[in-house]
Amino acid sequence: MLGGGRDRERFTAEFAQKHPSLPIWISVGSRKAPEIFANAAINPTRIHYDDRATDTVTNFTTIIEPFQDNNLDHVYLITSDFHMRRSRAIATVVFGSRGIIVTPVAVPSKREAEKNTRIARDVVRSLLWVFTKRTGASLNPSLSWLPNKRLDRAIEGLSQD
Repeated sequence: MLGGGRDRERFTAEFAQKHPSLPIWISVGSRKAPEIFANAAINPTRIHYDDRATDTVTNFTTIIEPFQDNNLDHVYLITSDFHMRRSRAIATVVFGSRGIIVTPVAVPSKREAEKNTRIARDVVRSLLWVFTKRTGASLNPSLSWLPNKRLDRAIEGLSQD
């Protein structure tokens, strides 16, 4: 599940109830996520939290290694319907580059679908990651609070040589 709100977390908890054998991976959940899953009687050992992502592209690039370490070759991508086209495009590039199949599961919302320009930008960033292991996240001015010298490495969990 891509973080982004309690609606996604509640939906994911219901999805988890219907699929009791699936592990649950949450990329940047809310502080209420553990409570939402506990209220849904989801065993906490099934839930894996990853809070390293700073944007949608890094939602995928930071979690790919744990997926591979756990031999996952198929995932359900849960995110809001307005966000699904962009998320699927990124997943196709990032997860597809590692042989992971993605099945989208959209959470209903009342928001308009994201613009094609955002999708194209993030597909380019995803392709950049496939070839360089960098996403260009350091170019985001809203992340200026992070040390610029090693921003991409910090975000993507790479160690400095």
